[in-house]
Amino acid sequence: MTLQIQFVTMGMMYAGGLALGGLFDVYRVLSGQLRVPLWLKAVLDLLYWFVGTIIVFKLLYESNWGEVRFYIFVGLIAGILFYFWLFSRPVIRVIQFMIRMVLATIRIGKRMIELFIIKPVIMLYRLIVIILGFLCATAIFLYKIMLQLCYPVWKLLLWMVRPLGRYIRIPVPDWVKKLGRSIAAWIRRLF
Repeated sequence: MTLQIQFVTMGMMYAGGLALGGLFDVYRVLSGQLRVPLWLKAVLDLLYWFVGTIIVFKLLYESNWGEVRFYIFVGLIAGILFYFWLFSRPVIRVIQFMIRMVLATIRIGKRMIELFIIKPVIMLYRLIVIILGFLCATAIFLYKIMLQLCYPVWKLLLWMVRPLGRYIRIPVPDWVKKLGRSIAAWIRRLF
């Protein structure tokens, strides 16, 4: 292995250390903000180390075909320390800002849906109920007026037809009379 490949490998491991530090900050901030349960934190820890291992071995394979040497660990540790010394706070602030922006966007989206979809549907429903209630009350009012207007005509018609009732007799079978009496007796018992 040439000296150039060793320097390239060390630089790649340094970059891998920076990537691991950034990935750790993303994981730490998101798990803190989302308040995940403990069992899920353990799963996320395993996922972080799995992704970190894949990143390191991919970089190692690309730089020196996967040979593990001491300077590889020095490069990883130097990259991680440099990241936490210089980049950790700004990256955490950026991640928190992005979380706030996503939450604000979700909040604005919910409010827009409420204002432009839910509230108009509720108002339309209320308007329909008011219109139908008004129409129903008007119909009942007109029905009562019509009944009161027709009442004298009905009385006059009954008065005119009453003399004909003496001459026109419709024979009613005995079983219908008996059924009528039993229904009338049953209704009297109820009330």
